[in-house]
Amino acid sequence: MGETAETLARVGNDAMAELCAKHRDRFPTFAAAVALTDVDAAIGEAKRAISELGAGGVQIFTSIAGKPLDLPEFRPFFAAMAEHDLPIWLHPGRTASMPDYPAEQKSRFEMWWCFGWPYDTSVAMTRLVFSGLFDRHPGIKIITHHLGGMIPYFDGRVGAGLDVLGARTSDEDYSQVLPALKRPHLDYFHDFYGDTALFGGRHGLACGLDFFGADHVVFATDTPLGPIRPTIDAVDRLGLAPAERHKIMAGNAARLLNMKF
Repeated sequence: MGETAETLARVGNDAMAELCAKHRDRFPTFAAAVALTDVDAAIGEAKRAISELGAGGVQIFTSIAGKPLDLPEFRPFFAAMAEHDLPIWLHPGRTASMPDYPAEQKSRFEMWWCFGWPYDTSVAMTRLVFSGLFDRHPGIKIITHHLGGMIPYFDGRVGAGLDVLGARTSDEDYSQVLPALKRPHLDYFHDFYGDTALFGGRHGLACGLDFFGADHVVFATDTPLGPIRPTIDAVDRLGLAPAERHKIMAGNAARLLNMKF
């Protein structure tokens, strides 16, 4: 599985680089694929894609073969990406094989996708924060899909709710998790970036923009699943100042990718 994933990542990255080279006016760069089932190989492929193929960052998933991203084994990868000073796109990867109820064998009515993906994103973000990622790499760039999942809407539960982390758990000791962080834990969530891939949703977009701020929101459509026109319309309905709208539509992306635009 590892070698196959590595091969597919290389083939995909080569193809993306070729497409960008043919249509440089439309595709100035791309997000590279990496296979984190082998961390050293993923670091090597990220370096190759960035330095040789012109990739503007990498995309990873919220779990790696069922493993959470906050495990120590993945720390070298995050350290390498912090050195590259390019973004990591974080995408959920839940499938129907994860049931909504213990008595069932699979998720029904596509709840694994509709609600499961924002949930997976939120859990991965929280685990990365609690692991001290942003203390180790203060400038690391992580773009979260679906505008940070559930985090902006549940900032009260994430903030004040988790201030008493461990109060509901008797079989594990969480007493040193929050004290080990250099800042209040909710602060770190504002260090993430969120994209606008909400299927043109108006209420969620306003909530996410309020939480992350105009400097940490980037335009994204997840095309073809998230259509472009409704997303543009949703941004326009916010009535933003021209400078803020420019940041979301292009300026923030150019800054994250270290591009002149």
